Amino acid sequence: MTSETESKSIYWEAFKTFFKIGAATLGGGYAIISIIEKEVVEKNKWIGKKEFLDLIAIAQSCPGALTINISISIGYQLRKTKGAICTCIGACLPPFLIILAIAMFFHQFQDNKIIAAIFAGIRPAVVALIAIPTFTLAKNAHISLVNCWIPIIGALLIWIFGVNPIWIIIAAGIGGYLYGKFIKPTES
Repeated sequence: MTSETESKSIYWEAFKTFFKIGAATLGGGYAIISIIEKEVVEKNKWIGKKEFLDLIAIAQSCPGALTINISISIGYQLRKTKGAICTCIGACLPPFLIILAIAMFFHQFQDNKIIAAIFAGIRPAVVALIAIPTFTLAKNAHISLVNCWIPIIGALLIWIFGVNPIWIIIAAGIGGYLYGKFIKPTES
């Protein structure tokens, strides 16, 4: 296989991978993290687990949808700007087409009790889809009983007191820097 054919092949493979991910993104970006990890880290081996964790942290701190941010980052790592465009289109196209189809026919079934019941049944499943990657991320980020208070306090501050998540991210970053600078080096 020539280099040009390999290059075209990676574009097609990346597009197909993120098209499949985009089509399966029910419940938002957090629900799809485990599928992205399986496809990008385990199956295609485009990046490693630690790099994937770092990528999630970066993608969360950037504006926009998590899946789109991750797709752009992976595409850029694979083939720079053209790769980022290819993966972004792959991730965006399925939801766009689904929303377009729903918008075209929504008025016909918006008051349908069966459809309302289906959506009521989907909601708890989405919570489970979000919970599973959360526990996987916690495990991969080495969150233990010693440091589990950090995400718990962060979640409570956001949920109960309405603290902007940006402030939680900034505080966690400063705390991590201070911990690495002053506390961790003295541990042996």
